[in-house]
Amino acid sequence: MGRAFEYRRAAKEKRWDKMSKIFPKLARSITIAAKEGGTDPDMNAKLRTAIQNAKAQNMPKDNIEAAIKRAEGKDGDDYVEVLYEGKGPHGVLVVVECATDNSTRTVANVKSYFNKAGGSLVPTGSLDYMFNRKAVFELVSPDNFDQEELELELIDAGLEEIEENEDKVYIYGDYTNFGSLSQALEEKQIEVEKSTLQRFPTTPVEFSEEQLEEIEKMLDKLEDDDDVQAVYTNIE
Repeated sequence: MGRAFEYRRAAKEKRWDKMSKIFPKLARSITIAAKEGGTDPDMNAKLRTAIQNAKAQNMPKDNIEAAIKRAEGKDGDDYVEVLYEGKGPHGVLVVVECATDNSTRTVANVKSYFNKAGGSLVPTGSLDYMFNRKAVFELVSPDNFDQEELELELIDAGLEEIEENEDKVYIYGDYTNFGSLSQALEEKQIEVEKSTLQRFPTTPVEFSEEQLEEIEKMLDKLEDDDDVQAVYTNIE
């Protein structure tokens, strides 16, 4: 996925690194997963993935356990996952994934970020054809890494592409193959640092530095919101 992927990954990591509320966002993912499939990670693949991603961000064990316990409590927050789509400054396309206990509050906040930046929300589903949803697994590059061998081992599980970058290996597949790829990696005892469902633009667009500065201001507002879990754009 080349330089376009590198830009998106670097930009996303830069924004996530400065987000002071990353642990609460990770905790919501854990709570939602535990409520949906139970609190035992061994029996709940989604929870296992959420915990894995939290550990990759150095989230303390106590925080992880507290997030799981919230799913067991009858009086705990009832989070739901919602999706918003919109056009931002200079026509940039944006998909916003949220986890919220109050969708009225969330949509009002998200709408305000777009409006103040000169953009607007569009009906959900309008941008489906503009993004491909992929299962993405990030591994620490093992010693004596053999890319061809790993490709052969994972092809039947839905592997589409492997990319090695410095000390990391990235595995891509269609989002529908997330479970089969995750299971195949577990069976082969390959340690995964992070695993996510991400959205990649089908037609990335270049923007000038000045335009990117305006766009980033809106993205920062979105990602600083407690309810926003992830933001994707069509920036090349």
